[in-house]
Amino acid sequence: MNTKSLLVVMLFAALLFNCSKSVEYSETFKKETTGKYLYNQDDIIEIFYDNNTLRLKWREAIMIPVALDTNEFFVADMYAKLHFVEHPKTKERYLSIISEENESLITYDYLKVLDTYKTPSTLLKEGDYEKALQGYLAIKEKDSTSEFINEWEFNSKGYRHIRKKEYEKAIGVLKLNAALHPQSANVYDSLAEAYLLNGDSLQAFNNYNKALEMNTGNNRAKKYIDTYTNKK
Repeated sequence: MNTKSLLVVMLFAALLFNCSKSVEYSETFKKETTGKYLYNQDDIIEIFYDNNTLRLKWREAIMIPVALDTNEFFVADMYAKLHFVEHPKTKERYLSIISEENESLITYDYLKVLDTYKTPSTLLKEGDYEKALQGYLAIKEKDSTSEFINEWEFNSKGYRHIRKKEYEKAIGVLKLNAALHPQSANVYDSLAEAYLLNGDSLQAFNNYNKALEMNTGNNRAKKYIDTYTNKK
């Protein structure tokens, strides 16, 4: 967002703040709306209340939206008016964007998920690679080109662990990358290197072998395979 746009947002937010109402939320309303909402496939919005003040946590920032009514508020960082809705058929709850063009239009934007729900990236940070992989595979099934499963991003994460000599973590990330991108020679080359640094020569051999099968010009893989084979 450029400086001019930021100033417009801040001005708009200030105007709304001056119009902010003193809202008294019922305990039932707070109970029904508190929780996690899926902003996208790997991002969460959290809604909670501090006494009678609605708060929103998004991307590590805690915000106090401008209350416009009991079930209507403005979030400056999102530049959006939001409210809570329930789907008439599924009974699932959503955080919904109020359209500027048609305020009576009901959309179902951010699904309310269980409090125990964790995004794939959260699971990855926690080292739960199996569950993280399941989450990323679900993303891939919906969109194989999603930014959340970018091969080079995972490769970079793996090498950050390698530079810190966190080889087990590197292997966890790079194995996940190989599962997401099984047709890439590079993922096996990187995984082989992590195994080798961790002292697992057999798994290094197996993965260098896969890398060489896919890219016969990989001299590093060929050299290691020849060395390993001659030692046996």
